[in-house]
Amino acid sequence: MNNPYFDLLMWARGPGFDIALTVFVAGLLIRVLEILVLGRKRDFSKAKGSPVGQGIKTIFTRSVPRKGLVKFAPITYIGGYVFHIGFLVAFFFFAPHIALIYDLIGISYPAMGRVIIESATALAIIAIIALFWSRMTDPVRRALTTWQDYLLLVLSALPLITGYVAVNKLFGDGTLMLALHILSAEALMVAFPFTKLTHAFTFVISRYYNGAIQGRKGAES
Repeated sequence: MNNPYFDLLMWARGPGFDIALTVFVAGLLIRVLEILVLGRKRDFSKAKGSPVGQGIKTIFTRSVPRKGLVKFAPITYIGGYVFHIGFLVAFFFFAPHIALIYDLIGISYPAMGRVIIESATALAIIAIIALFWSRMTDPVRRALTTWQDYLLLVLSALPLITGYVAVNKLFGDGTLMLALHILSAEALMVAFPFTKLTHAFTFVISRYYNGAIQGRKGAES
């Protein structure tokens, strides 16, 4: 008997993925080009420090929270780090994902063990639920949170949840869950260039830019 969800899976793995990848790549290229084309006015004042050195330094220093901030907002910072690291581990070091990367760009590397991948995925899911709860319950964060922020949290969580369910066959039809996993990842790819998610690529440019401006003035960023 044919699985009723087989055609959906094949579409997700074929045309659906091609569409999502095209939107993802083209959208990111346009966003980055927009940033680079904007540029900034030439500064004719004498440099008091090293803009390049401070710019590069800022890329790394801004990845570490300022002193006291973790204690002030532990869920935001700890949850954020756990989610990002868990998501990256699950995406880049799961064997089927590595095979996909190899098919796309010809790069391959060793995969991590299933226990590590599933642990990272579970921690990332817990972290993003905690972040969602924090935004819902904290009055200040709730006031600052837009509908797009909630949507992005959901879009970021779905590939992790559906992937975990599909791999472990927790419930539902295996073919359907795999199709939903791929489709949720493709939805995230399509949303990527047009939302705040773009920071995953543009943070290097923005941090360098801010650091270089301060460095030219002889100040720390």
